[in-house]
Amino acid sequence: MSSSPMRHAHIPMSGAELALRLLAAFRGLVDDLHAELAGRGHAEARPLHGFALQAVGPTGATAVELGERLGVSKQAAGKTIDALEERGYVRRDADPADARRKIVTVTPRGHELLALSAEIFERLRARRAEQVGDAMPAFEAALRTLAPDVAIGLDSPGWFGR
Repeated sequence: MSSSPMRHAHIPMSGAELALRLLAAFRGLVDDLHAELAGRGHAEARPLHGFALQAVGPTGATAVELGERLGVSKQAAGKTIDALEERGYVRRDADPADARRKIVTVTPRGHELLALSAEIFERLRARRAEQVGDAMPAFEAALRTLAPDVAIGLDSPGWFGR
């Protein structure tokens, strides 16, 4: 006999279970996103790439700045930039103010990936809202209370390694 999630709704979770279930929900959402991205011409995209493209931002970033935003070393940021550049998601240009520095900017292909990801995330959110039903608005409100600053999540790649 299968167990309905609602059957256990009255049983409080431990803190560890809450953390693991939030992580599992995140992982499931990201895995579903990447399955769709693969079918839409971005099979080489990885979850880290989305964090990195967001962290590059609209005005670009140096490897040092990207490392700080992601919470990783300059060397790790450099490897991420290399991978993104190989896939056509970013480019490096000389900084007009200092030719010794390179500024990383998102390419049109990178912007396409970000836009497509946003579109797919909306569809995946709607699918999950159907699964959760009438409890979804309360669930989303609770998440906003528990995690009011979503920008802090950009450094998750480095945070996991600390």
